[in-house]
Amino acid sequence: MTPPTTDQATNEATDQAANQAAGPATQPTAEDEAWLTDREQLAWRGLLAMWTRLNAQLAREMAAESDLSMADFSVLVALTDTCAGKTRAFSLADALQWEKSRLSHQLARMEKRGLIERTECSEDGRGQLIGVTDAGRAAIEAAAPAHVAAVRRLFLDALSGEQIDSLAEIARVALARIDGTTVIPGLKEICTEAAATFGSDEVDDARV
Repeated sequence: MTPPTTDQATNEATDQAANQAAGPATQPTAEDEAWLTDREQLAWRGLLAMWTRLNAQLAREMAAESDLSMADFSVLVALTDTCAGKTRAFSLADALQWEKSRLSHQLARMEKRGLIERTECSEDGRGQLIGVTDAGRAAIEAAAPAHVAAVRRLFLDALSGEQIDSLAEIARVALARIDGTTVIPGLKEICTEAAATFGSDEVDDARV
């Protein structure tokens, strides 16, 4: 076997030292995998920042353009999305994804202002029915155009048609992962429930 030349020995020693300094190749640890990658951080934190700032700006503009808060508006949207303009309290809480106590306090404030009314469900004793009043319907009809315009100006108009389609698909996939359903609150289920509870004729007459 031919002994290495001086240059070869020097190069081999240098390579060996470099390999030792670099250390052994490592695999990602469980701790590493627990953290978001830079790519994931950008997407997730961007989503949170966008949603927080968008909601805040929409709330400011709602307050400036109407006498409704965003909580008022959310309740009235849910009620007017139901075909009869009224639904059970637990269905409303489920549609809004609110805790019972939060909904109760919000409804009490709105009832005092004449925006909604609460009655007992005499048909089956399954709790209160929440209905939108004429004043509540007038309030949301007055506030809705400016709100829709703000949603377009602040968000939708900045997106292409393809991006809007992608956003809808992202929402569908995320909702399915969260709780196994892709239902989006337009409250079709509550419309169906309203038809069963109040009769189809009343539902058709009350549709908005």
